[in-house]
Amino acid sequence: MIKNIGSTDRLIRFVLGPILIVVAFVLGVTSVAGIVLGILGVVLIGTAAVRTCPLYLPFGLRTTPKQ
Repeated sequence: MIKNIGSTDRLIRFVLGPILIVVAFVLGVTSVAGIVLGILGVVLIGTAAVRTCPLYLPFGLRTTPKQ
């Protein structure tokens, strides 16, 4: 896999992901908003962990420094 997430982007995802999961639990995990926010939080944490964002690939985006 091509690593296309830089350190700042990764940090933001690691911080924002758990916040979204907590908000999902506050709203209720059975509500539509809770489910969407929970899934979004898990996806952010997952993409930060593997340092690859599938949505960046078709657009050719990278937040990693040029080598």
